[in-house]
Amino acid sequence: MGEQNLPLDGIKVIEFTHMVMGPAAGVVLGDLGAEIIRIEPLAGDSTRALRGSGAGYFPMYNRNKRSVCVDLKSEEGKALVLDLVDTADVLIENFRPGTMDRLGFGYEELRARNPRLIYCSAKGFLSGPYEHRTALDEVTQMMGGLAYMTGPPGKPLRAGTSVVDVTGGMFGALGIIAALFRRTSTGQGQEVVASLFESTVFLVGQHMAQYAVMGEPAAPMPARKSAWAIYQIFETKDDDQVFVGIVSDKQWQLFCEAFELHDLAADETLATNNERTAQKERLVHAVQEAFLSFTKQELMDKLERTGLPFAPIGKPEELLDDPHLNASEGLLEVSITEGEHAGATMRLPALPLAMDGHRFGLQRDIPRAGADTRDVMRELGYSDARIETLLADGIIAVD
Repeated sequence: MGEQNLPLDGIKVIEFTHMVMGPAAGVVLGDLGAEIIRIEPLAGDSTRALRGSGAGYFPMYNRNKRSVCVDLKSEEGKALVLDLVDTADVLIENFRPGTMDRLGFGYEELRARNPRLIYCSAKGFLSGPYEHRTALDEVTQMMGGLAYMTGPPGKPLRAGTSVVDVTGGMFGALGIIAALFRRTSTGQGQEVVASLFESTVFLVGQHMAQYAVMGEPAAPMPARKSAWAIYQIFETKDDDQVFVGIVSDKQWQLFCEAFELHDLAADETLATNNERTAQKERLVHAVQEAFLSFTKQELMDKLERTGLPFAPIGKPEELLDDPHLNASEGLLEVSITEGEHAGATMRLPALPLAMDGHRFGLQRDIPRAGADTRDVMRELGYSDARIETLLADGIIAVD
């Protein structure tokens, strides 16, 4: 999508964020065309230095942003940031409750300066007895039922990615966009709060509804009573695996015809989904036997021709060579900014959204810490002499 056509072009967002949830909200807005300015400590956001399972946090959620490094505890640094906030449409923060107030950047103080400002806090909890607790993605997955539903009985297991952080960030971005829309009629900004715990509860809401409808608790996914007889992973002739799901009576007939399971197709006791589910063990055995005569690729080719739901068991690193992603602008090439591979490039997922037939791409590479400090200050009207003084006094840092 051409830069001039981006839907949030002209919207300025100030980010006081770290880790995943806040930056995830920002990257959604940045990909949609907003100008995102990250406020970082003089040494840069500590998220940049994470390794192990955190090594992907900063590169994944900080493209299409600018970086300003400033000492927020100094009066000069605070004044600089307040000048910036005065020009902003949106502010995003995801620090512990009270942190922004202590720094002098709380909602009430900033609203008095800029009534049009939309102030988004990405928190662990919405208002209530838990609101002052410290939360992490894993904390809320555990207490919100997601870990219970993911692992086998008695062995709760967090999901294999920061699903709640990312979902919470998406809800934050949704709230910001709704507030921007509302501002067009009222002229006023407002406070938006997104949360990890309530996002987790929203994700498990289908299981809460299942309890209400069925009168019995939902079992963890590995031990669940499936709504469909054929809805699981099967082995193939070459010792590989493919997931196959048959979720309608029409699909069942197509499946039986494609794999020449004529006896099953003719069995009137298998005509409906609920009847097939009651005979799940028998059907799974028969289907598994049929699939063992196919290699993984042969099975997937046949399922694709038939139009049935299937999936190989993919790994994240394998997606780099995925033909669909590479043919549909699904991966964006960005630079590695930290560590021993700094300067090299990598491909990361684009926003999973298309508008008017176009995907959202890269307007700005991942910024190095302080890469945009000078330019942003000049845009605010700071002279080069003033910038050099603040730099010499340790109030700002540049790349």
